[in-house]
Amino acid sequence: MLDWLTIDNIETIVEKYKLLGPFFGILLTFLESFIPILPLFVIIIANAAAYGLFWGFLLSWLGTVAGSYLFFLMIRMFGNYRVFRRIKEQKQVKKLINWVDIRGFTPLFVLLCLPFTPVVVVNTVAGLSNIKKKYYFLTLLISKPILIFLISYLGSDLRDILTSPVKLIISAVIILIIWGIGKLIENILNKRVERDLREIGKLRKHK
Repeated sequence: MLDWLTIDNIETIVEKYKLLGPFFGILLTFLESFIPILPLFVIIIANAAAYGLFWGFLLSWLGTVAGSYLFFLMIRMFGNYRVFRRIKEQKQVKKLINWVDIRGFTPLFVLLCLPFTPVVVVNTVAGLSNIKKKYYFLTLLISKPILIFLISYLGSDLRDILTSPVKLIISAVIILIIWGIGKLIENILNKRVERDLREIGKLRKHK
């Protein structure tokens, strides 16, 4: 398998992927919002490698925003169904929903900016919360570009990265740093959720 993964074979796969057309690039990132097992990181790289940095970035951005917002709207529409009521009653989900209702835009924006964030979970929490539709759409629009652009940049010059050990190592280090920063911010957010909810609980008791 490793012997087969040569630069030429990878470029052949990219060319075949390109023949499927740009709509397919949008479709895959769109579907990832509903099927989290799809590797968004790989899809974004494939789009950038096939269509270049600008168009690859644009296709990935449009697809993931459209998919996430449609998923959000579906949760908002069917949120009162029994299955979603059960999800809403789960302790961690309830905490996140309460925090989003209190803090609004900021926590969702930060979560969506983080790498490897389970977008399905964030979209579900947003759909079950009281955030306005237009605000969540705006949040999706402005939270996704940075991470998608960085991944697209790595994929847009795939041959150069794969044939240069230094650039490959630098790319791997960048990804690990982003992941580490994401986990650090995630831990900070979790602590703030607990703190804010404790403070609200105390205020309610005093009342």
